Amino acid sequence: MKYKGYTAHIEIDEAAGILFGKVLDVKDVITFKGNTVPELEQEFHNSVDDYLEWCAELGEEPDKPFSGNLPFRTTPQRHHQIFFAAKKANKSINAWMEDVLAKEAAKAISK
Repeated sequence: MKYKGYTAHIEIDEAAGILFGKVLDVKDVITFKGNTVPELEQEFHNSVDDYLEWCAELGEEPDKPFSGNLPFRTTPQRHHQIFFAAKKANKSINAWMEDVLAKEAAKAISK
């Protein structure tokens, strides 16, 4: 489910007989629930709108979901090194950088 650039993860609570969701990829917690899919969708929209309104009232910039695009600038020499490292691993530069950065990020986060 998507709305205004935000994506929701939906789950079913069979015991309670409800649908509930949480907005993904933002540090703030945005949740919602409903008894039917149309109600859940409306509550998702209401929750995002309330969040954006709340941020505006506080004068804060709302947390935005990540786009997946990560601009990267480097020196020509480093670009050359990255190209050959990726080629040696039989990967594109993007695939090689994704693997290397994901490993390093996981290591840094776990410290």
